[in-house]
Amino acid sequence: MAEVNEDLIREIVKQVISESKEKGTSPAPKNTNTTGKKRIFAYSIRKDEEPYVKEWASKHLNIEVGYTDELLTPKTAKYAKGANGVVVYQQLDYTADTLQALADEGVTKMSLRNVGVDNIDMDKAKELGFEITNVPVYSPNAIAEHAAIQTARILRQTKVMDEKVANGDLRWAPTIGREVRDQTVGVIGTGHIGRVYMQIMEGFGAKVIAYDPFENPELKKQGYYVNSLDELYAQSDVISLHVPATKENFHMINKDTIAKMKDHVVLVNCSRGALVDTDAVIAGLDSGKIFGFVMDTYEDEVGIFNADWRGKKFPDARLKKLIDRPNVLVTPHTAFYTTHAVRNMVLNAFKNNCQMINGLKPDTPVKVG
Repeated sequence: MAEVNEDLIREIVKQVISESKEKGTSPAPKNTNTTGKKRIFAYSIRKDEEPYVKEWASKHLNIEVGYTDELLTPKTAKYAKGANGVVVYQQLDYTADTLQALADEGVTKMSLRNVGVDNIDMDKAKELGFEITNVPVYSPNAIAEHAAIQTARILRQTKVMDEKVANGDLRWAPTIGREVRDQTVGVIGTGHIGRVYMQIMEGFGAKVIAYDPFENPELKKQGYYVNSLDELYAQSDVISLHVPATKENFHMINKDTIAKMKDHVVLVNCSRGALVDTDAVIAGLDSGKIFGFVMDTYEDEVGIFNADWRGKKFPDARLKKLIDRPNVLVTPHTAFYTTHAVRNMVLNAFKNNCQMINGLKPDTPVKVG
């Protein structure tokens, strides 16, 4: 049986590669279910995810697994024909048309390999009877470590110093750093990621305070929480965001909230781009109110991040200026991108989908509608 599964995987990859060379695109893989087994089809599988798809498939020989490197769209929904469920990950919206096209193929069980569900047309999903899962916890450490490393880099002005050294300027001044232990670090959102970030900052010796409308009892007992965001803004030298993108949180960092912050504050956003009014942050950087900005997510990142712009006209002048600033560290939504996290995202998404197509309650269901 193992040979059948491996052959299927190899056939899919071979077809994608060969047809891509012929047409310059990534066409639909062979998708005929000849075994009679239940089937899961996965979209936008990257090369770094393939080993974990194979790992899961090799341990679930009663499930036929197919996949493509293409995103789920109304056009590619047909690839899932004959499948019982799909596993997906993408920055594009799951529009009404996309969901309808998938439902037309008889598939309404969808498992995301990521956390965010704000790009799903939930009204349409509810209308069509979709069951949806996500992977809310795949590696808090991956994102928290990235945020912490970038925070320390901003404080020590490593971007400026690296450029100086590369150009042969080995003078110290005026590139003087700030020690993490001298900072009060304000953490907005004390879920899994926020708590790990707090631990890392305390490991550096920083004073940590936090705000969350849903307070963690243990953290409350230890006295981390302040009573309001305004209080956090007023006290913090560093402010790190670890909250979801909701209507209530849209542009929570804006002209008015920045005005309430300490002078020379460092802002860290490794959560969601929509949390930050980018123009307001730029104004704060220009005035010197903001000392530095860590940006792993960007409100207009769709279609820009995870693409190669070398030798091409860069599509976003505002983002380009941010990238070029000496006190801004931009990464293209890669805080999550570790081997540990990617493996967990793939395995947990397939586990959820397998549970759904077998009539079982998935580990991490998403409320639809």
